[in-house]
Amino acid sequence: MFKDQQQLLNALVEAKLLSADQAKELEAKATEVNQTPEDLILDGHLVAEDRLTEIKGKLLDIPAVDLKGREILKKVLNLIPGEVSENYQMVPFELIGNELHVGLVNPQNFKAIEAVEFLAQKSGFKVRYFIISQASLHEAFKNYRILGDEAKEALANLSEETAVTGAAKESLKEMEEVIKSAPVSKMVLVIIRHAIDGHASDIHIEPTMKDTKVRYRIDGILRTSLVLPKYIHSAIIARIKVLANLKLDETRKPQDGRIRLTIDNREIDFRVSTLPLFEGEKVVLRILDTESQVPGLEQLGFNSVYIEKIKESIKRPHGLILLTGPTGSGKTTTLYTVLTMLNQDGINIVTLEDPIEYYISGVNQSQINPEVGYTFASGLRAILRQDPNVVMLGEIRDNETTELVIHASLTGHMILSTLHTNDAIGAIPRLVDLGAEPFLLSSVLNLVIAQRLARKICTYCKKESSVPETLLTKAKTLLAEIPPKFLSKIDPAKLSFYKGEGCAHCGNLGYQGRTAVAEVINITTEIREIMNNGAKVEEIRKALKKQDFITLAQDCLVRALEGETTLDEVVRISTL
Repeated sequence: MFKDQQQLLNALVEAKLLSADQAKELEAKATEVNQTPEDLILDGHLVAEDRLTEIKGKLLDIPAVDLKGREILKKVLNLIPGEVSENYQMVPFELIGNELHVGLVNPQNFKAIEAVEFLAQKSGFKVRYFIISQASLHEAFKNYRILGDEAKEALANLSEETAVTGAAKESLKEMEEVIKSAPVSKMVLVIIRHAIDGHASDIHIEPTMKDTKVRYRIDGILRTSLVLPKYIHSAIIARIKVLANLKLDETRKPQDGRIRLTIDNREIDFRVSTLPLFEGEKVVLRILDTESQVPGLEQLGFNSVYIEKIKESIKRPHGLILLTGPTGSGKTTTLYTVLTMLNQDGINIVTLEDPIEYYISGVNQSQINPEVGYTFASGLRAILRQDPNVVMLGEIRDNETTELVIHASLTGHMILSTLHTNDAIGAIPRLVDLGAEPFLLSSVLNLVIAQRLARKICTYCKKESSVPETLLTKAKTLLAEIPPKFLSKIDPAKLSFYKGEGCAHCGNLGYQGRTAVAEVINITTEIREIMNNGAKVEEIRKALKKQDFITLAQDCLVRALEGETTLDEVVRISTL
Protein backbone atom coordinates (compact mmCIF):
# COMPACT_ATOMS: atom_id res chain seq x y z
CA MET A 1 0.00 0.00 0.00
CA PHE A 2 1.39 3.40 -1.01
CA LYS A 3 2.17 5.43 2.12
CA ASP A 4 1.36 8.96 0.90
CA GLN A 5 -2.19 8.57 -0.42
CA GLN A 6 -2.62 12.32 -0.99
CA GLN A 7 0.47 12.35 -3.22
CA LEU A 8 -0.93 9.38 -5.16
CA LEU A 9 -4.30 11.10 -5.69
CA ASN A 10 -2.57 14.30 -6.90
CA ALA A 11 -0.49 12.27 -9.38
CA LEU A 12 -3.59 10.50 -10.72
CA VAL A 13 -5.38 13.85 -11.20
CA GLU A 14 -2.29 15.26 -12.93
CA ALA A 15 -2.18 12.22 -15.26
CA LYS A 16 -5.91 12.84 -16.00
CA LEU A 17 -6.82 9.38 -14.73
CA LEU A 18 -9.08 10.95 -12.09
CA SER A 19 -10.89 14.27 -11.94
CA ALA A 20 -10.31 16.66 -9.03
CA ASP A 21 -13.90 16.04 -7.88
CA GLN A 22 -13.36 12.26 -7.93
CA ALA A 23 -10.21 12.66 -5.82
CA LYS A 24 -12.11 14.73 -3.20
CA GLU A 25 -14.95 12.19 -3.12
CA LEU A 26 -12.47 9.33 -2.65
CA GLU A 27 -10.77 11.14 0.24
CA ALA A 28 -14.09 11.72 1.99
CA LYS A 29 -15.35 8.18 1.40
CA ALA A 30 -12.03 6.64 2.52
CA THR A 31 -12.37 8.37 5.92
CA GLU A 32 -16.01 7.32 6.18
CA VAL A 33 -15.49 3.59 5.44
CA ASN A 34 -12.00 3.34 7.01
CA GLN A 35 -10.25 2.34 3.79
CA THR A 36 -7.51 3.96 1.72
CA PRO A 37 -8.34 5.87 -1.48
CA GLU A 38 -6.13 3.34 -3.32
CA ASP A 39 -8.35 0.46 -2.14
CA LEU A 40 -11.47 2.33 -3.28
CA ILE A 41 -9.91 3.04 -6.70
CA LEU A 42 -9.14 -0.65 -7.21
CA ASP A 43 -12.50 -1.86 -5.85
CA GLY A 44 -14.40 0.54 -8.10
CA HIS A 45 -12.18 -0.14 -11.16
CA LEU A 46 -11.70 3.63 -11.49
CA VAL A 47 -8.11 3.24 -12.76
CA ALA A 48 -6.58 0.14 -14.38
CA GLU A 49 -4.33 -1.65 -11.89
CA ASP A 50 -1.34 -1.67 -14.29
CA ARG A 51 -1.68 2.09 -14.86
CA LEU A 52 -1.92 2.71 -11.11
CA THR A 53 1.26 0.64 -10.61
CA GLU A 54 3.09 2.78 -13.23
CA ILE A 55 2.11 5.99 -11.42
CA LYS A 56 3.27 4.58 -8.06
CA GLY A 57 6.56 3.54 -9.69
CA LYS A 58 7.18 7.08 -10.97
CA LEU A 59 6.48 8.55 -7.54
CA LEU A 60 8.90 6.10 -5.90
CA ASP A 61 11.42 6.29 -8.77
CA ILE A 62 11.19 2.51 -9.24
CA PRO A 63 10.52 0.98 -12.68
CA ALA A 64 7.22 -0.87 -13.14
CA VAL A 65 7.10 -4.26 -14.84
CA ASP A 66 4.20 -6.44 -16.05
CA LEU A 67 4.75 -10.15 -15.36
CA LYS A 68 1.46 -11.37 -16.86
CA GLY A 69 2.12 -14.10 -19.44
CA ARG A 70 5.84 -14.08 -18.67
CA GLU A 71 7.56 -17.43 -18.16
CA ILE A 72 9.94 -17.38 -15.20
CA LEU A 73 12.68 -19.99 -14.99
CA LYS A 74 12.48 -22.40 -12.04
CA LYS A 75 16.13 -21.78 -11.15
CA VAL A 76 15.36 -18.04 -10.78
CA LEU A 77 12.14 -18.58 -8.80
CA ASN A 78 13.87 -20.96 -6.41
CA LEU A 79 16.37 -18.26 -5.40
CA ILE A 80 13.60 -16.99 -3.10
CA PRO A 81 11.41 -19.73 -1.52
CA GLY A 82 7.70 -19.64 -2.41
CA GLU A 83 6.67 -19.13 1.23
CA VAL A 84 8.92 -16.05 1.55
CA SER A 85 7.65 -14.62 -1.75
CA GLU A 86 4.03 -15.08 -0.69
CA ASN A 87 4.57 -13.63 2.77
CA TYR A 88 6.27 -10.46 1.50
CA GLN A 89 4.26 -10.16 -1.77
CA MET A 90 7.32 -10.27 -4.04
CA VAL A 91 8.80 -12.49 -6.73
CA PRO A 92 12.20 -12.92 -8.40
CA PHE A 93 11.65 -12.98 -12.17
CA GLU A 94 15.01 -12.55 -13.94
CA LEU A 95 18.73 -13.11 -13.40
CA ILE A 96 21.08 -11.15 -15.68
CA GLY A 97 24.68 -12.01 -14.91
CA ASN A 98 25.04 -11.32 -11.21
CA GLU A 99 21.95 -9.06 -10.97
CA LEU A 100 18.68 -10.49 -9.64
CA HIS A 101 15.48 -8.66 -10.65
CA VAL A 102 12.78 -8.74 -7.99
CA GLY A 103 9.22 -7.43 -8.31
CA LEU A 104 7.44 -6.08 -5.20
CA VAL A 105 3.79 -5.09 -4.80
CA ASN A 106 4.84 -2.65 -2.07
CA PRO A 107 8.43 -1.38 -2.47
CA GLN A 108 7.94 0.60 0.77
CA ASN A 109 7.84 -2.66 2.75
CA PHE A 110 11.35 -2.53 4.24
CA LYS A 111 11.02 -5.95 5.88
CA ALA A 112 10.56 -7.47 2.40
CA ILE A 113 13.69 -5.65 1.16
CA GLU A 114 15.65 -6.85 4.22
CA ALA A 115 14.61 -10.45 3.49
CA VAL A 116 15.68 -10.17 -0.17
CA GLU A 117 19.01 -8.52 0.70
CA PHE A 118 19.74 -11.26 3.24
CA LEU A 119 19.04 -14.07 0.71
CA ALA A 120 20.92 -12.27 -2.08
CA GLN A 121 23.94 -11.67 0.13
CA LYS A 122 24.15 -15.38 0.93
CA SER A 123 24.11 -16.21 -2.79
CA GLY A 124 26.41 -13.35 -3.82
CA PHE A 125 23.84 -11.49 -5.99
CA LYS A 126 23.09 -7.81 -6.46
CA VAL A 127 19.38 -6.91 -6.45
CA ARG A 128 17.44 -4.54 -8.68
CA TYR A 129 13.88 -3.78 -7.56
CA PHE A 130 10.74 -3.28 -9.65
CA ILE A 131 7.15 -2.46 -8.69
CA ILE A 132 4.45 -4.90 -9.82
CA SER A 133 0.65 -5.04 -9.57
CA GLN A 134 -1.24 -7.59 -7.46
CA ALA A 135 -2.48 -9.23 -10.70
CA SER A 136 1.11 -9.49 -11.94
CA LEU A 137 2.19 -11.15 -8.69
CA HIS A 138 -0.70 -13.62 -8.91
CA GLU A 139 0.28 -14.57 -12.47
CA ALA A 140 3.94 -14.93 -11.51
CA PHE A 141 3.05 -17.24 -8.60
CA LYS A 142 1.61 -19.70 -11.13
CA ASN A 143 5.21 -20.43 -12.15
CA TYR A 144 5.85 -21.80 -8.65
CA ARG A 145 3.14 -24.38 -9.25
CA ILE A 146 3.05 -25.95 -12.71
CA LEU A 147 0.12 -28.35 -12.96
CA GLY A 148 1.95 -31.28 -14.57
CA ASP A 149 4.92 -31.01 -12.18
CA GLU A 150 2.70 -30.85 -9.08
CA ALA A 151 0.65 -33.80 -10.30
CA LYS A 152 3.81 -35.88 -10.85
CA GLU A 153 5.05 -34.95 -7.38
CA ALA A 154 1.77 -36.09 -5.78
CA LEU A 155 1.71 -39.34 -7.81
CA ALA A 156 5.31 -40.11 -6.86
CA ASN A 157 4.14 -40.54 -3.25
CA LEU A 158 1.19 -42.76 -4.13
CA SER A 159 1.86 -46.27 -5.38
CA GLU A 160 -0.58 -47.98 -7.76
CA GLU A 161 -1.06 -50.83 -5.30
CA THR A 162 -2.01 -48.44 -2.45
CA ALA A 163 -4.51 -46.49 -4.59
CA VAL A 164 -6.21 -49.54 -6.10
CA THR A 165 -6.44 -51.61 -2.93
CA GLY A 166 -7.42 -48.56 -0.85
CA ALA A 167 -10.33 -47.63 -3.09
CA ALA A 168 -11.48 -51.25 -3.14
CA LYS A 169 -11.53 -51.73 0.65
CA GLU A 170 -14.76 -53.14 1.97
CA SER A 171 -14.43 -51.29 5.26
CA LEU A 172 -15.36 -47.62 4.87
CA LYS A 173 -12.94 -46.75 7.66
CA GLU A 174 -10.01 -48.36 5.83
CA MET A 175 -11.02 -46.70 2.55
CA GLU A 176 -11.17 -43.28 4.19
CA GLU A 177 -7.65 -43.70 5.57
CA VAL A 178 -6.27 -44.05 2.03
CA ILE A 179 -8.28 -41.22 0.47
CA LYS A 180 -7.42 -38.84 3.30
CA SER A 181 -3.71 -39.61 2.77
CA ALA A 182 -1.42 -36.73 1.81
CA PRO A 183 -0.83 -37.67 -1.87
CA VAL A 184 -4.54 -38.03 -2.74
CA SER A 185 -5.49 -34.88 -0.80
CA LYS A 186 -2.67 -32.97 -2.48
CA MET A 187 -3.70 -34.17 -5.95
CA VAL A 188 -7.30 -32.96 -5.43
CA LEU A 189 -6.06 -29.61 -4.09
CA VAL A 190 -3.68 -29.21 -7.07
CA ILE A 191 -6.56 -29.83 -9.52
CA ILE A 192 -8.82 -27.33 -7.72
CA ARG A 193 -6.19 -24.62 -7.26
CA HIS A 194 -5.11 -24.67 -10.91
CA ALA A 195 -8.76 -24.37 -11.98
CA ILE A 196 -9.08 -21.21 -9.86
CA ASP A 197 -5.76 -19.80 -11.14
CA GLY A 198 -6.99 -20.36 -14.69
CA HIS A 199 -10.37 -18.65 -14.00
CA ALA A 200 -12.26 -21.87 -14.81
CA SER A 201 -15.99 -22.08 -14.15
CA ASP A 202 -16.15 -25.91 -14.00
CA ILE A 203 -13.85 -28.88 -13.38
CA HIS A 204 -14.60 -32.20 -15.13
CA ILE A 205 -12.87 -35.32 -13.78
CA GLU A 206 -13.84 -38.12 -16.12
CA PRO A 207 -12.70 -41.73 -16.54
CA THR A 208 -11.83 -43.28 -19.90
CA MET A 209 -10.89 -46.89 -20.67
CA LYS A 210 -7.15 -46.18 -20.21
CA ASP A 211 -6.79 -43.10 -18.01
CA THR A 212 -8.50 -40.20 -16.21
CA LYS A 213 -8.93 -36.80 -17.88
CA VAL A 214 -9.14 -33.50 -16.00
CA ARG A 215 -10.81 -30.81 -18.11
CA TYR A 216 -11.40 -27.16 -17.20
CA ARG A 217 -14.15 -24.98 -18.70
CA ILE A 218 -12.51 -21.60 -19.30
CA ASP A 219 -14.38 -18.81 -21.11
CA GLY A 220 -17.13 -21.30 -21.92
CA ILE A 221 -14.85 -23.82 -23.69
CA LEU A 222 -13.72 -27.17 -22.22
CA ARG A 223 -9.99 -27.93 -22.40
CA THR A 224 -8.08 -31.02 -21.27
CA SER A 225 -5.44 -29.82 -18.80
CA LEU A 226 -4.23 -33.05 -17.22
CA VAL A 227 -4.26 -36.79 -17.95
CA LEU A 228 -3.76 -39.06 -14.91
CA PRO A 229 -3.25 -42.83 -14.65
CA LYS A 230 -6.49 -44.79 -14.27
CA TYR A 231 -5.47 -46.34 -10.94
CA ILE A 232 -5.80 -43.02 -9.06
CA HIS A 233 -9.32 -42.24 -10.38
CA SER A 234 -11.34 -44.00 -7.65
CA ALA A 235 -9.24 -42.44 -4.89
CA ILE A 236 -9.69 -38.90 -6.30
CA ILE A 237 -13.47 -39.35 -6.69
CA ALA A 238 -13.71 -40.77 -3.17
CA ARG A 239 -11.71 -37.84 -1.75
CA ILE A 240 -14.08 -35.34 -3.39
CA LYS A 241 -17.06 -37.30 -2.03
CA VAL A 242 -15.63 -37.08 1.49
CA LEU A 243 -15.19 -33.30 1.14
CA ALA A 244 -18.77 -32.95 -0.18
CA ASN A 245 -20.30 -35.25 2.49
CA LEU A 246 -21.54 -37.73 -0.14
CA LYS A 247 -21.96 -41.48 0.32
CA LEU A 248 -18.67 -43.23 -0.40
CA ASP A 249 -20.21 -46.64 -1.01
CA GLU A 250 -22.89 -45.37 -3.42
CA THR A 251 -21.48 -45.61 -6.95
CA ARG A 252 -24.59 -46.74 -8.84
CA LYS A 253 -26.60 -43.51 -8.86
CA PRO A 254 -25.88 -39.76 -9.18
CA GLN A 255 -25.23 -37.67 -6.07
CA ASP A 256 -25.08 -33.89 -5.47
CA GLY A 257 -23.23 -32.01 -2.75
CA ARG A 258 -21.24 -28.89 -1.87
CA ILE A 259 -17.70 -28.11 -0.73
CA ARG A 260 -16.40 -24.89 0.82
CA LEU A 261 -12.64 -24.30 0.80
CA THR A 262 -10.36 -21.37 1.63
CA ILE A 263 -7.91 -20.84 -1.24
CA ASP A 264 -5.54 -17.85 -1.41
CA ASN A 265 -7.46 -16.29 1.53
CA ARG A 266 -10.77 -16.48 -0.42
CA GLU A 267 -13.82 -18.50 0.56
CA ILE A 268 -14.82 -20.52 -2.51
CA ASP A 269 -17.83 -22.85 -2.85
CA PHE A 270 -17.99 -25.83 -5.19
CA ARG A 271 -21.21 -27.47 -6.34
CA VAL A 272 -20.40 -31.18 -6.78
CA SER A 273 -22.23 -33.61 -9.08
CA THR A 274 -21.34 -37.29 -9.57
CA LEU A 275 -22.57 -39.48 -12.44
CA PRO A 276 -22.05 -43.25 -12.88
CA LEU A 277 -20.53 -44.06 -16.30
CA PHE A 278 -19.48 -47.37 -17.89
CA GLU A 279 -15.80 -46.70 -17.10
CA GLY A 280 -16.43 -45.43 -13.53
CA GLU A 281 -17.84 -42.34 -11.81
CA LYS A 282 -17.49 -38.88 -13.32
CA VAL A 283 -17.41 -35.76 -11.13
CA VAL A 284 -18.13 -32.18 -12.17
CA LEU A 285 -17.36 -29.30 -9.79
CA ARG A 286 -18.97 -25.91 -10.49
CA ILE A 287 -16.79 -23.15 -8.98
CA LEU A 288 -18.73 -20.45 -7.13
CA ASP A 289 -16.54 -17.59 -5.92
CA THR A 290 -18.96 -16.18 -3.35
CA GLU A 291 -16.57 -13.37 -2.34
CA SER A 292 -16.15 -11.93 -5.85
CA GLN A 293 -17.78 -8.58 -6.46
CA VAL A 294 -21.00 -8.34 -8.45
CA PRO A 295 -20.11 -6.54 -11.72
CA GLY A 296 -22.07 -3.61 -13.13
CA LEU A 297 -24.01 -3.76 -16.43
CA GLU A 298 -21.17 -1.88 -18.18
CA GLN A 299 -18.60 -4.38 -16.87
CA LEU A 300 -20.76 -7.29 -18.06
CA GLY A 301 -20.64 -5.78 -21.55
CA PHE A 302 -24.23 -4.58 -22.15
CA ASN A 303 -24.48 -1.78 -24.70
CA SER A 304 -25.69 1.66 -23.55
CA VAL A 305 -29.11 1.34 -25.27
CA TYR A 306 -29.87 -1.87 -23.35
CA ILE A 307 -28.60 -0.43 -20.08
CA GLU A 308 -31.10 2.45 -20.38
CA LYS A 309 -33.95 -0.01 -21.10
CA ILE A 310 -33.04 -2.10 -18.03
CA LYS A 311 -32.77 0.98 -15.78
CA GLU A 312 -36.18 2.20 -16.96
CA SER A 313 -37.79 -1.20 -16.39
CA ILE A 314 -36.55 -1.60 -12.80
CA LYS A 315 -38.07 1.77 -11.87
CA ARG A 316 -41.53 0.15 -12.13
CA PRO A 317 -42.85 -0.91 -8.70
CA HIS A 318 -44.09 -4.34 -9.79
CA GLY A 319 -44.10 -6.80 -12.68
CA LEU A 320 -41.94 -9.60 -14.09
CA ILE A 321 -38.42 -9.33 -15.53
CA LEU A 322 -37.10 -12.48 -17.22
CA LEU A 323 -33.63 -13.59 -18.31
CA THR A 324 -33.39 -16.42 -20.82
CA GLY A 325 -30.59 -18.49 -22.26
CA PRO A 326 -28.82 -21.85 -21.89
CA THR A 327 -26.83 -22.99 -18.84
CA GLY A 328 -23.62 -20.99 -18.50
CA SER A 329 -24.81 -17.93 -20.41
CA GLY A 330 -24.42 -15.55 -17.45
CA LYS A 331 -28.14 -15.18 -16.60
CA THR A 332 -27.66 -15.46 -12.84
CA THR A 333 -24.80 -12.93 -12.78
CA THR A 334 -26.97 -10.41 -14.65
CA LEU A 335 -29.80 -11.03 -12.15
CA TYR A 336 -27.40 -10.31 -9.28
CA THR A 337 -26.30 -7.10 -11.02
CA VAL A 338 -29.93 -5.94 -11.31
CA LEU A 339 -30.52 -6.87 -7.63
CA THR A 340 -27.50 -4.76 -6.64
CA MET A 341 -29.00 -1.81 -8.55
CA LEU A 342 -32.29 -2.26 -6.65
CA ASN A 343 -30.63 -2.86 -3.27
CA GLN A 344 -31.61 0.09 -1.03
CA ASP A 345 -32.41 0.44 2.65
CA GLY A 346 -36.13 1.02 2.03
CA ILE A 347 -36.61 -2.11 -0.14
CA ASN A 348 -37.02 -5.67 1.14
CA ILE A 349 -35.34 -8.03 -1.36
CA VAL A 350 -35.65 -11.80 -0.91
CA THR A 351 -34.05 -14.42 -3.18
CA LEU A 352 -34.67 -18.14 -3.64
CA GLU A 353 -31.70 -19.77 -5.34
CA ASP A 354 -30.19 -23.09 -6.36
CA PRO A 355 -27.42 -22.51 -5.30
CA ILE A 356 -26.46 -19.09 -3.86
CA GLU A 357 -23.60 -17.93 -6.14
CA TYR A 358 -22.84 -14.48 -4.68
CA TYR A 359 -23.57 -13.06 -1.25
CA ILE A 360 -24.99 -9.53 -1.33
CA SER A 361 -25.11 -7.45 1.84
CA GLY A 362 -28.65 -6.23 2.53
CA VAL A 363 -30.36 -8.96 0.51
CA ASN A 364 -32.16 -11.90 2.19
CA GLN A 365 -30.86 -14.96 0.33
CA SER A 366 -32.36 -18.43 0.71
CA GLN A 367 -31.36 -21.71 -0.94
CA ILE A 368 -33.82 -24.44 -1.95
CA ASN A 369 -33.52 -27.95 -0.53
CA PRO A 370 -35.76 -30.42 -2.45
CA GLU A 371 -34.80 -33.26 -0.06
CA VAL A 372 -36.88 -31.65 2.68
CA GLY A 373 -39.60 -30.38 0.34
CA TYR A 374 -38.23 -26.82 0.13
CA THR A 375 -38.69 -26.18 -3.61
CA PHE A 376 -39.07 -23.03 -5.72
CA ALA A 377 -42.87 -23.31 -5.45
CA SER A 378 -43.05 -23.91 -1.67
CA GLY A 379 -40.27 -21.36 -1.08
CA LEU A 380 -42.05 -18.69 -3.10
CA ARG A 381 -45.21 -19.17 -1.04
CA ALA A 382 -43.17 -18.63 2.15
CA ILE A 383 -41.34 -15.60 0.71
CA LEU A 384 -44.61 -13.84 -0.15
CA ARG A 385 -45.46 -13.92 3.57
CA GLN A 386 -42.17 -12.09 4.30
CA ASP A 387 -43.47 -8.70 3.05
CA PRO A 388 -41.06 -8.48 0.06
CA ASN A 389 -40.81 -5.65 -2.47
CA VAL A 390 -38.53 -7.57 -4.83
CA VAL A 391 -38.27 -11.36 -5.21
CA MET A 392 -35.53 -13.08 -7.20
CA LEU A 393 -36.36 -16.67 -8.15
CA GLY A 394 -33.51 -18.80 -9.48
CA GLU A 395 -35.56 -20.44 -12.24
CA ILE A 396 -39.14 -20.98 -13.44
CA ARG A 397 -39.31 -24.75 -13.94
CA ASP A 398 -42.92 -25.92 -13.72
CA ASN A 399 -46.61 -24.97 -13.92
CA GLU A 400 -46.99 -24.39 -10.17
CA THR A 401 -44.06 -21.95 -10.00
CA THR A 402 -45.32 -20.14 -13.14
CA GLU A 403 -48.76 -19.63 -11.62
CA LEU A 404 -47.28 -18.33 -8.36
CA VAL A 405 -44.92 -15.94 -10.20
CA ILE A 406 -47.79 -14.46 -12.25
CA HIS A 407 -49.98 -13.94 -9.16
CA ALA A 408 -47.08 -12.47 -7.14
CA SER A 409 -46.43 -9.97 -9.98
CA LEU A 410 -50.12 -9.05 -10.02
CA THR A 411 -50.18 -8.34 -6.29
CA GLY A 412 -47.61 -5.54 -6.30
CA HIS A 413 -44.27 -7.41 -6.24
CA MET A 414 -41.36 -7.12 -8.63
CA ILE A 415 -40.23 -10.62 -9.65
CA LEU A 416 -36.88 -11.41 -11.31
CA SER A 417 -36.31 -14.90 -12.69
CA THR A 418 -34.72 -17.04 -15.43
CA LEU A 419 -36.11 -19.36 -18.08
CA HIS A 420 -34.51 -21.75 -20.58
CA THR A 421 -35.39 -20.55 -24.12
CA ASN A 422 -33.31 -19.90 -27.24
CA ASP A 423 -34.28 -16.26 -27.67
CA ALA A 424 -36.20 -13.46 -25.92
CA ILE A 425 -39.42 -13.89 -27.94
CA GLY A 426 -39.46 -17.61 -27.06
CA ALA A 427 -40.05 -16.74 -23.39
CA ILE A 428 -43.67 -15.76 -24.10
CA PRO A 429 -44.89 -19.05 -25.68
CA ARG A 430 -42.78 -20.97 -23.13
CA LEU A 431 -44.60 -19.35 -20.19
CA VAL A 432 -47.97 -19.98 -21.89
CA ASP A 433 -46.88 -23.61 -22.32
CA LEU A 434 -46.13 -23.70 -18.57
CA GLY A 435 -49.71 -22.67 -17.80
CA ALA A 436 -49.62 -18.84 -17.80
CA GLU A 437 -52.85 -17.27 -19.06
CA PRO A 438 -51.92 -14.88 -21.94
CA PHE A 439 -54.17 -12.06 -20.64
CA LEU A 440 -52.54 -12.27 -17.17
CA LEU A 441 -49.02 -12.61 -18.58
CA SER A 442 -49.50 -9.51 -20.75
CA SER A 443 -50.35 -7.41 -17.70
CA VAL A 444 -47.30 -8.44 -15.62
CA LEU A 445 -44.40 -9.01 -18.07
CA ASN A 446 -42.18 -5.90 -18.27
CA LEU A 447 -38.87 -6.96 -19.80
CA VAL A 448 -37.27 -10.06 -21.36
CA ILE A 449 -33.50 -10.35 -21.82
CA ALA A 450 -31.94 -13.20 -23.82
CA GLN A 451 -28.21 -13.49 -23.13
CA ARG A 452 -25.06 -15.28 -24.30
CA LEU A 453 -21.38 -14.87 -23.44
CA ALA A 454 -18.96 -14.16 -26.30
CA ARG A 455 -15.22 -14.62 -25.87
CA LYS A 456 -13.22 -11.37 -26.04
CA ILE A 457 -10.16 -11.01 -28.26
CA CYS A 458 -6.89 -10.95 -26.31
CA THR A 459 -5.72 -7.31 -26.36
CA TYR A 460 -2.05 -8.36 -26.43
CA CYS A 461 -2.17 -10.27 -29.74
CA LYS A 462 -5.15 -8.63 -31.48
CA LYS A 463 -4.81 -7.94 -35.20
CA GLU A 464 -7.05 -7.22 -38.18
CA SER A 465 -8.17 -10.31 -40.09
CA SER A 466 -9.80 -11.15 -43.41
CA VAL A 467 -13.13 -13.02 -43.56
CA PRO A 468 -14.69 -15.25 -46.25
CA GLU A 469 -16.84 -13.40 -48.81
CA THR A 470 -19.96 -15.44 -47.95
CA LEU A 471 -19.73 -14.47 -44.26
CA LEU A 472 -19.06 -10.84 -45.17
CA THR A 473 -22.21 -10.75 -47.32
CA LYS A 474 -24.29 -12.18 -44.45
CA ALA A 475 -22.74 -9.68 -42.03
CA LYS A 476 -23.63 -6.73 -44.33
CA THR A 477 -27.24 -7.96 -44.65
CA LEU A 478 -27.54 -8.22 -40.86
CA LEU A 479 -25.87 -4.83 -40.36
CA ALA A 480 -28.33 -3.06 -42.70
CA GLU A 481 -31.20 -3.84 -40.28
CA ILE A 482 -29.49 -2.45 -37.17
CA PRO A 483 -30.76 0.97 -35.91
CA PRO A 484 -28.09 3.74 -36.22
CA LYS A 485 -27.87 4.35 -32.45
CA PHE A 486 -26.12 0.94 -32.06
CA LEU A 487 -23.51 1.84 -34.71
CA SER A 488 -21.98 5.01 -33.22
CA LYS A 489 -18.46 3.45 -33.15
CA ILE A 490 -18.70 1.78 -36.59
CA ASP A 491 -18.15 3.12 -40.10
CA PRO A 492 -20.54 1.06 -42.33
CA ALA A 493 -18.45 2.02 -45.39
CA LYS A 494 -15.36 0.32 -43.96
CA LEU A 495 -16.00 -2.93 -42.13
CA SER A 496 -13.03 -4.36 -40.23
CA PHE A 497 -12.86 -7.62 -38.30
CA TYR A 498 -10.22 -8.72 -35.82
CA LYS A 499 -8.81 -11.85 -34.19
CA GLY A 500 -6.16 -12.83 -31.64
CA GLU A 501 -3.04 -14.54 -32.99
CA GLY A 502 -2.35 -16.30 -29.69
CA CYS A 503 0.32 -15.31 -27.17
CA ALA A 504 1.61 -16.07 -23.67
CA HIS A 505 -1.05 -13.82 -22.08
CA CYS A 506 -3.97 -15.85 -23.45
CA GLY A 507 -2.38 -19.32 -23.50
CA ASN A 508 -2.08 -19.11 -27.34
CA LEU A 509 -5.89 -19.13 -27.69
CA GLY A 510 -6.37 -15.60 -29.02
CA TYR A 511 -9.16 -14.99 -26.48
CA GLN A 512 -9.16 -13.66 -22.93
CA GLY A 513 -12.33 -13.09 -20.89
CA ARG A 514 -15.96 -12.90 -22.03
CA THR A 515 -18.59 -10.23 -22.63
CA ALA A 516 -22.39 -10.39 -22.54
CA VAL A 517 -24.28 -10.14 -25.81
CA ALA A 518 -28.04 -9.88 -25.62
CA GLU A 519 -31.42 -9.06 -27.08
CA VAL A 520 -33.83 -7.07 -24.93
CA ILE A 521 -37.60 -6.87 -25.41
CA ASN A 522 -39.42 -4.03 -23.71
CA ILE A 523 -43.08 -5.10 -23.39
CA THR A 524 -44.98 -2.17 -24.92
CA THR A 525 -48.76 -1.59 -25.09
CA GLU A 526 -48.76 -2.97 -28.67
CA ILE A 527 -47.00 -6.19 -27.61
CA ARG A 528 -49.40 -6.59 -24.68
CA GLU A 529 -52.32 -6.42 -27.16
CA ILE A 530 -50.68 -9.10 -29.33
CA MET A 531 -50.22 -11.31 -26.23
CA ASN A 532 -53.90 -10.87 -25.35
CA ASN A 533 -54.83 -12.02 -28.85
CA GLY A 534 -52.91 -15.29 -28.73
CA ALA A 535 -49.24 -14.20 -28.51
CA LYS A 536 -48.35 -14.96 -32.16
CA VAL A 537 -44.56 -14.80 -32.48
CA GLU A 538 -44.55 -13.35 -36.03
CA GLU A 539 -46.77 -10.43 -34.95
CA ILE A 540 -44.46 -9.73 -31.99
CA ARG A 541 -41.46 -9.67 -34.39
CA LYS A 542 -43.20 -7.03 -36.53
CA ALA A 543 -43.95 -4.92 -33.44
CA LEU A 544 -40.29 -5.12 -32.34
CA LYS A 545 -39.17 -3.35 -35.50
CA LYS A 546 -40.86 -0.23 -34.12
CA GLN A 547 -38.61 -0.18 -31.02
CA ASP A 548 -34.80 -0.20 -30.65
CA PHE A 549 -34.47 -3.97 -30.88
CA ILE A 550 -31.58 -5.99 -32.27
CA THR A 551 -31.13 -9.77 -32.18
CA LEU A 552 -28.37 -11.70 -30.41
CA ALA A 553 -26.61 -12.18 -33.76
CA GLN A 554 -26.77 -8.44 -34.50
CA ASP A 555 -25.50 -7.46 -31.03
CA CYS A 556 -22.62 -9.92 -31.37
CA LEU A 557 -21.86 -8.62 -34.88
CA VAL A 558 -21.66 -5.04 -33.53
CA ARG A 559 -19.11 -6.24 -30.92
CA ALA A 560 -17.09 -7.98 -33.66
CA LEU A 561 -17.03 -4.78 -35.77
CA GLU A 562 -15.96 -2.79 -32.68
CA GLY A 563 -13.02 -5.18 -32.30
CA GLU A 564 -14.19 -6.74 -29.05
CA THR A 565 -14.84 -10.28 -30.36
CA THR A 566 -14.39 -12.28 -33.58
CA LEU A 567 -16.73 -13.19 -36.42
CA ASP A 568 -16.14 -16.84 -35.42
CA GLU A 569 -17.79 -16.08 -32.07
CA VAL A 570 -20.77 -14.52 -33.86
CA VAL A 571 -21.20 -17.80 -35.77
CA ARG A 572 -20.63 -19.91 -32.63
CA ILE A 573 -23.22 -18.30 -30.38
CA SER A 574 -25.84 -17.17 -32.89
CA THR A 575 -27.25 -17.94 -36.32
CA LEU A 576 -25.36 -15.64 -38.67
